[in-house]
Amino acid sequence: MADAIPSFSAQRLALQGLPLRLIQDGLLDEATMLQAIATAKEEGTNLVSYLVNAGLANPRDIAIAASQEFGVPLLDLDAVQLDLDTVKLVSDKLLTKHRVLPLVKRGKKLFVAVADPTNLHALDEIKFQTGLSVEAVVVEEDKLQRVSAKVLEQVDASMPAFGEDDLDDLENLEVTGGDDELDAQAIGRDEVEDAPIVRFVNKVLLDAIKRGASDIHFEPYEKMYRIRFRLDGYLKEVATPPVQLASKIAARLKVMARLDIAERRIPQDGRIKMRISKNRAIDFRVSTCPTLFGEKIVCRILDPSSAMLGIDALGYEPQQKELYLKALSQPHGMILVTGPTGSGKTVSLYTGLQILNTEDTNISTAEDPAEINIPGINQVNINPKVGLTFASALRAFLRQDPDVIMVGEIRDLETAEIAIKAAQTGHLVLSTLHTNDAPKTLTRLIDMGVKPYAIATSVTLIIAQRLARKLCPNCKVPIEMSADALLKEGFTEEEIAAGLTIYKPVGCNQCTDGYKGRTGIYQVMPVSEEIQKIILQGGTAVDIAAQAAREGVWDLRRSGLEKVKAGITSLDEVNQCTVE
Repeated sequence: MADAIPSFSAQRLALQGLPLRLIQDGLLDEATMLQAIATAKEEGTNLVSYLVNAGLANPRDIAIAASQEFGVPLLDLDAVQLDLDTVKLVSDKLLTKHRVLPLVKRGKKLFVAVADPTNLHALDEIKFQTGLSVEAVVVEEDKLQRVSAKVLEQVDASMPAFGEDDLDDLENLEVTGGDDELDAQAIGRDEVEDAPIVRFVNKVLLDAIKRGASDIHFEPYEKMYRIRFRLDGYLKEVATPPVQLASKIAARLKVMARLDIAERRIPQDGRIKMRISKNRAIDFRVSTCPTLFGEKIVCRILDPSSAMLGIDALGYEPQQKELYLKALSQPHGMILVTGPTGSGKTVSLYTGLQILNTEDTNISTAEDPAEINIPGINQVNINPKVGLTFASALRAFLRQDPDVIMVGEIRDLETAEIAIKAAQTGHLVLSTLHTNDAPKTLTRLIDMGVKPYAIATSVTLIIAQRLARKLCPNCKVPIEMSADALLKEGFTEEEIAAGLTIYKPVGCNQCTDGYKGRTGIYQVMPVSEEIQKIILQGGTAVDIAAQAAREGVWDLRRSGLEKVKAGITSLDEVNQCTVE
C-alpha cells in the first residue's frame, strides 16, 4: 500500500509543466491530477490521452493550456488538408505509437501535430527517422485521434501501388544477397543484436524506392554521417543519423550484400535483392569504398520495371520513335546509343531488346554488369579477372546462332571489330559509346582504328541522348521572355510569332525543387547514303552533322527546345543538359 502512495518529493516533481498549468487554470484539482498521472503511467499511455479518454478534462482546454505553457502554436486540425506524401515521411508504427501526425514539410523542417508537446521522445524519433528538423504544433487530443485513424486508413489504401503487401514489418522483408539466399542464422543474429539498425536500413531502402531514387549514398565523415538520394539526377540529403551508427549501418548493408564484414581496407562489390511484394523485387548493386572516416557505401537501385516502360514513355518525338523502330526491325546492322554516364542509355537499349524479345528470336547480351534481369534474354556478366571480356563473350555468342547481340559498351578496337563483323554477317547488334553527339560517334570509331568502310556498311542508326528533369505539372508557372531572348536560345521567328509559353519550376509538396521525373532528349541519326559517302571520304564530325541537319535530323539542342515548347521541361534544364 505504501508503494502506491507517492512520496512528497515525487508528488511535487510530477506537478511540473502541463499538469501544474492545468491545476492553476482550474481544470483539475491536485489530487485528481496526481491520481491521473499514476494511472496513465500504469496503463502505459500519455497523460493527455488519459485525461481526455477518462472525461476528466476538455480536449480544447488542454490544448489551449499546453500552447500557452510551452509557447507552441495551436491549430484546429479540422481546418487542415493533409498531404499523404507528407504523412508517409513517418512510419505507421511511429504515428500509432506516439499518436502524432505530420502536417507539412517546408524545406528541411517538418511540422508535427501533437496533443502533448512534452513528448520529446516522439519528436526525437521522428527527427532520427526522417533526418528533418521537427517542430511541434498543438492540436486537440480527440481530433488527433479521429484524424489519425482516418489518415492511416488512407495510407494503407494507397500502399498497393507499392506492392501487394503493406510493408509494415520492416524487420521481416525478404532480403537475399545476389542470386542466393542469405545465411538465415547470420541474419537472425544481426536482427536480434541490432533490430533498430535493421529497421532503419530497410526503411531507407524502401523510401528510396518509393521516391524514385536511382542511387543511395551512405557517407561517413569525422563529425557527421549523412544519407543522400539521387533524385532525378541530383543528390539530396535525406537523413543525418548519429555518426556513431556509421559502422553498424555499413555492417548491416555488407551482410545484406554478402560482403566480407571484417574487410574494411579495400573496395567491395555486391548485390542485394529485396522482395517487397509477391510480384515485385528490387535489386541493389552495392559498392563499398574505404574513406578516412569509414566505408562509403553506394547502392544503385535496379528496378526491372524501369526497363518495361515501353518506348512511348521514354520521350522520343514521333519521327525519332519511327526511326528507332525501323532500325530494330532490320535483320542486321548496328544501333549505337551514346551519351554520358547516367543519361539513360541502358534503358533505351533494354526497351529495344524488349521489343525484339519474342519466342523466335535468340538474344544474347554481354554487360558489365547485367543491371536488369529479363526473362527470355541470355545475359552474361563480363569478368576480366577470369578472361571473360566483351570480345571473348562476343566470340562465344557468334558460335551460338544469335539473332540479336547487345554489347554493354564498345571500349576497344577488338570489341568494335568483332561487333561490326557480327553486324555485317546477318546479326542485329546494339551497343553504347561515350561521345557527346551522334556525328562524333562515327569519328570516334575511326579514332579507335575501325576502317571507314566497315563503319559505313555496318552502322545503321545512332542515338545520342540526355536526361532532363520534367517540370512538376502541379506548380510550374509561365514566364515572360522577349523575342530577342527567345531567338538567342534557338527558337525560330516562326515559332515565336505563333506564340510560345515557357514555364519555370517553383516547388511544392509533390515534387523536388519544381521537378518530378525525367524525360529523354534525343538525337536520332540514321546513317544515310550521303553520310556513308562522307565517312568513306574521310569527312569530319562537322561534315556529318551538317549533312544530318540537311536531312532533317534534330540535334540535341533542337530536341530539347521541343520539350520546352511542350511545357515538359524548363529552358534552364535544357541549357544544362545540352551544353557541350
